[in-house]
Amino acid sequence: MPTPDLSRRTALAAMAGTSSALMLGATTAHSEEKPMKRKGNINHAVCKWCYKDLSLDELCQHAVKLGITGIDLLQVKELPTLKPYGLVCPMVGGPGSITKGWNDPSLHDTLVENSEKILPQIAEAGMTNMIVFSGNRGERSDAEGLKHCAKGLKRITPLAESLGVNIVMELLNSKVNHPDYQCDKSPWGVALCDEVGSDRFKLLYDIYHMQIMEGDVIQTITDFHPYFAHYHTGGVPGRAEIDETQELNYPAICRAIVATGYTGFVAQEFIPRKDPLTSLAHSIDTCDV
Repeated sequence: MPTPDLSRRTALAAMAGTSSALMLGATTAHSEEKPMKRKGNINHAVCKWCYKDLSLDELCQHAVKLGITGIDLLQVKELPTLKPYGLVCPMVGGPGSITKGWNDPSLHDTLVENSEKILPQIAEAGMTNMIVFSGNRGERSDAEGLKHCAKGLKRITPLAESLGVNIVMELLNSKVNHPDYQCDKSPWGVALCDEVGSDRFKLLYDIYHMQIMEGDVIQTITDFHPYFAHYHTGGVPGRAEIDETQELNYPAICRAIVATGYTGFVAQEFIPRKDPLTSLAHSIDTCDV
């Protein structure tokens, strides 16, 4: 049986945030229930790949009931499913994969070609973020990988700027889940943003992954928040529920995110070990500061 992260890798390979004004008051044509009223400081999303036993339509129905306004990490072709529910996809799948990304110059032409197809589709659908990955290090030093990533990404940032879409590279841990992944530390990602030099290139700060790699989550968010276009959650250790069994204080983390003035999304990306929908409701309640 594949591990959760391998499942996610497969899904992503196949496949600053949206303003809160767009999301508040979202309605659905598929449910007579009114959405649960949230505090409005955090825009909540959930990653579809964590709920493999639910169809996208089913997850959308539950999301609306819980006051969740985004379904994360979908492919462009899946976006029309969200419209009847008044939902958005805060982070749309882009080209490449976790292991094969922008640090490999031999992939640049293909990545650019695919980006030039996907970015206009994202903009046309009214979404604002496309996820990308560094790829694995291989024999490349961090300096070489950064140089290669920047060179390739600079080829698509002008299009992203013209369309108003962010290109967002995810920070992932290389210690537990993604051995050899290059964009595995916040300072490296920040340096890449500076090298690319576009307001439309930013980072996805995955709290689970960065707790494993570097800790100091709240201070990192405070120091580097202008570089972060999106956030993911997950319990540490084990990427399970956000509850009393794990070491992170998510209410404090979410308050720190709000204090930066962030208006994008915080997406739940944990693997439920208990009843999935009960756990999802609890996680949203926990992060709704």
